[in-house]
Amino acid sequence: MVKINRIYTRTGDDGSTGLVGGERISKAAPRVDAYGDIDELNSWLGFVISLSIAPELAQIPPVLKLIQNELFDIGSELAAPTQADLSGLPLIENDRVTQLEKWIDEFSGELPELRSFILPGGHQVTST
Repeated sequence: MVKINRIYTRTGDDGSTGLVGGERISKAAPRVDAYGDIDELNSWLGFVISLSIAPELAQIPPVLKLIQNELFDIGSELAAPTQADLSGLPLIENDRVTQLEKWIDEFSGELPELRSFILPGGHQVTST
């Protein structure tokens, strides 16, 4: 017989979820919504990475993988109910924000000045 490992816990069947440290809160809480959005963004970045196979896009996946790790850390911060619960968790430092701004400048450096909103399109990587 093959042993099957469950990938669900059923602990949230009552509409609650656990925070770092064990406190339970409603799945409808704003912080849960926020880290759900971060998880969704992380999934989209993974999708973009999978599409970035063209040689001219080679510098994108390593940057996005680092951003994915940062997003995971932000999710952990959101799941900590108090400052004390952040102990031992990786936190986003100011130098990471500075690095993100440098990447934005680097990747957008050749763009003309924006004078209107941009609609996604032109390539799968920029359309997700």
